[in-house]
Amino acid sequence: MIVTTTNAIEGRKILEYKGIAFGEVISGVNFLKDFAAGLSNFFGGRSGSYEGELIQARENALRELENRARSMGANAVVGVDIDYEVLGQGGNMLMVTASGTAVVIE
Repeated sequence: MIVTTTNAIEGRKILEYKGIAFGEVISGVNFLKDFAAGLSNFFGGRSGSYEGELIQARENALRELENRARSMGANAVVGVDIDYEVLGQGGNMLMVTASGTAVVIE
């Protein structure tokens, strides 16, 4: 399945629009990741534990978007947008939402 942020796919014609598809993931950050990130914050540098959590959440949201688009009868998703939000008391939850238009392409 082609998933793209553009509104068209070069060399391919959109035959049918199936509707808007979403993929959402809410991920909790545990104590050990918080502790490791706090050390990175104190000593400087990047937080590998948070980056890994973000990458995993984004990949899961995109996979869910693909699955939902496929269940709608689509073989591609165009106009994809990915949003990130911090939730929960103390900001310990990460929400990643991927949305786009499910389409049938030739």
